[in-house]
Amino acid sequence: MREGWEIKEWSEVLDIKSGKNQKEVLNPNGKYPILGSAGKVMGYADDYICEAGTTIIGRKGTINNPLFIKEKFWNVDTAFGLHTSEQLDKNYFHYFCLSFDFTEMDKGSGRPSLVKKDLLKISIPIPPLAEQQQIVAILDKAFTAIDTAKANIKKNIENAKELYQSKLNQIFSQTGDGWEEKTLGEVFKLKSGDGLTAKKMIEGPYPVYGGNGIAGYHNVNNFEPPQVIIGRVGALCGNVRHIKDKFWLTDNAFRISVGLDNFDNDFVTYLLNYKNLRNFARQAAQPVVSNSSLKNVPLSFPSSVDEQVKIRKKLRNIESELNKLNASYKSKLTNLEELKKSILQKAFAGELTNKEVQI
Repeated sequence: MREGWEIKEWSEVLDIKSGKNQKEVLNPNGKYPILGSAGKVMGYADDYICEAGTTIIGRKGTINNPLFIKEKFWNVDTAFGLHTSEQLDKNYFHYFCLSFDFTEMDKGSGRPSLVKKDLLKISIPIPPLAEQQQIVAILDKAFTAIDTAKANIKKNIENAKELYQSKLNQIFSQTGDGWEEKTLGEVFKLKSGDGLTAKKMIEGPYPVYGGNGIAGYHNVNNFEPPQVIIGRVGALCGNVRHIKDKFWLTDNAFRISVGLDNFDNDFVTYLLNYKNLRNFARQAAQPVVSNSSLKNVPLSFPSSVDEQVKIRKKLRNIESELNKLNASYKSKLTNLEELKKSILQKAFAGELTNKEVQI
């Protein structure tokens, strides 16, 4: 610990303001935002509980995402307002909260939760106020640079997606000699799989495919490969996959039962995923595609299987390069998050003051 620094428990340097039900102060024209554990504005109030510059942390739900609130606010009963004394710079304290892993204090049996008496026992290093402000200035500069770098990387990821989509558009918007234009119903016939409840799924060598991908494993298969399947309902509704192993297909997915003889299966997968079949789903409690909703989807494709193979090889190469690029970008994002943690660790160990942080 650096000279002039102290270690104190939260109980000595801050108040924890418990949230309250907003019913009595709720007013759509209210002056003060009502905030929950994730910092989301849940309405407006005529009164407030916490002063401007308070750090908010979830009592239940989102417990490891401390947020610095620059205005007065009302916190609901799932959120704590952490109000510091004059010994602590408010921004310094918020950065400390960002460095702390609140999940280690989780007392929830299901939903994550924090207990006030446990929080009050947390120890925080406290340098002189001027030094706290100096640390804040360095962290502000470092975090701004990191956030800018992250934003640039995320933009590069979006640009790569757009480039891939433009290649798809370029390929599948072709018409003319050697290309046919037909509806999905004119080319393919779809048939759903067989019902299989979770209770009937037992350990076995065959994956069970449903609307959300692999739902389990079974000791019996109902289809031989290769098959092209389409999610009928669920999170992967409209998603198309080429299955190359024996499997069981449930009634939450379709397989193309007729029409694949004149197609390369991988090309069909690219073609139908390009059409984004989920857009043709009927909106009920959850999106569902059916034979009738998909039959009029327009398709444009080369009649030559050899040409289809050339296209899917080209797309696979582009996809491979895109995956490598995205993996590199995601690695850089991870490294930047790790850099944030490292900088915070140095800050509260007294190793950051008067040092330049290179991003």
